[in-house]
Amino acid sequence: MEQELCEVTVIHENTVKRVKEKMPEDGLIYDMAEFFKVFADSTRMKIIYALLEDELCVCDIANIVQTTQSAISHQLRILKQSKLVKYRKEGKVVYYSLDDEHISQIVKKGREHIEEL
Repeated sequence: MEQELCEVTVIHENTVKRVKEKMPEDGLIYDMAEFFKVFADSTRMKIIYALLEDELCVCDIANIVQTTQSAISHQLRILKQSKLVKYRKEGKVVYYSLDDEHISQIVKKGREHIEEL
């Protein structure tokens, strides 16, 4: 495949200025990149998909994802730190759920994009 190159070096100053004004600050860009990295693990994605359906405890999630409770706990810690998952205690049992509706929307939009490829 032949790579297309600009035959003339031209900077469209008005366009560049307009786009630069709309660009978020580097700190926000960094935070967004870190946020999306959390979705880059298949075990975490399985956990998120399970939690799309219902609130679950570690034992339930481990059974659904077919891995150890220890592995699930580790991934849940990452998901909690990223504010994708929240929890509540009922006696000795801890139940996990998605933090808010945004997470569901992000996953659904990502899936729509992949399925249309």
